[in-house]
Amino acid sequence: MVKFFVVIVLMSLAYLGFSKFMDTSLLVGEKISKKFDIEDVEKATTVTGLMMYLGNPPVMKEHLLMHSHEDCLIKKEIAEMTSGAIYKCLKVDAVVKNKKIVSIIKEIEVIKWNQHY
Repeated sequence: MVKFFVVIVLMSLAYLGFSKFMDTSLLVGEKISKKFDIEDVEKATTVTGLMMYLGNPPVMKEHLLMHSHEDCLIKKEIAEMTSGAIYKCLKVDAVVKNKKIVSIIKEIEVIKWNQHY
């Protein structure tokens, strides 16, 4: 019975130490992010985005930052199967903040399967 109690206490102490270590490492990451404003800066850059158009004539209603042309084209096909909206994958100059497109500055080109794949 005493051995069981000792094992439980040791496991509790190990857990508390591990959780304290993880909390500390998360705080360090947050401090670095805040110090260098890694995520919180708006910047103009060229990106790939999935754009959704609604209405007649079509008007852009939403835009979503994509990691790659291929990822965008796959998500475009899925969205077109499940929605009545018009979707386009575009290479654009955009203002990006926190890995999201804030605004579109200029449309550069429409991305299609035969262009890149």
